[in-house]
Amino acid sequence: MPTNAGEIRQPLTEHLDELRRRLIRALIALGIGTALCYNFAERIYSALLSPLTANLPPESLMIFTEMTEAFLTYFKLALWGGFVLASPVIFYQAWRFVTPGLYRKERKLFLVFAGWSTFGFLAGMAFAYFVAIPPILSFFLSFGRSVVVPMPSMRDSLSVILRLLVIFGVMFELPLVLFLAGRGGIVTPEFLRKGRKGGALGAFLLAALLTPPDAVSQIMIAFPLYALFEIGIVLCALGARRRASTLPESPA
Repeated sequence: MPTNAGEIRQPLTEHLDELRRRLIRALIALGIGTALCYNFAERIYSALLSPLTANLPPESLMIFTEMTEAFLTYFKLALWGGFVLASPVIFYQAWRFVTPGLYRKERKLFLVFAGWSTFGFLAGMAFAYFVAIPPILSFFLSFGRSVVVPMPSMRDSLSVILRLLVIFGVMFELPLVLFLAGRGGIVTPEFLRKGRKGGALGAFLLAALLTPPDAVSQIMIAFPLYALFEIGIVLCALGARRRASTLPESPA
């Protein structure tokens, strides 16, 4: 047992020094990734906004209305891209910082959670980019074409695309969230099975809000969203079984 304040403060000081070193390394990786992405910012921007530009009429142009808008838009994009490039380093630094305080089972669970959450988020972004975003943008750009020519701004266009990518990325975390909820005893698979009709209705309502009012586009969005709910039910049942296997048996 420590007998003076110096013995108590020393471990805290060591932890703070370790945290500072890990943060500096993560920030250096972020800076390098941002610099690399900024060199290719124009190409990345063109690729990212291709679902938008593909739906613009030939006479439309991408514009910026403030002197610094183009620079700040490219810098924002480079910062996001730099975070993606540096994410393995950032994750490794975070992992090295928290590992000493985790048991072996907790380390394994942390790695599994990080891997599957990353996969789900990337899958959601890919689904948004290739399936959901094109009809959404086509719908909104269809208004007013008979009297005005759409000329989207660089900043607003990037914000809309990034927002949709993040929204769908988070939505694709639903199966993992339901697994953890089942593992923690928060939700039971029986409750989710009883709510299948509500899940289907919610998927179609969300698809109706996000997509043009045509059946094909709505079905293209609603079916994958409902499939996530069904996958979540299966994973919730798996989590519930694992929880039951770890609980001590009650005496007869």
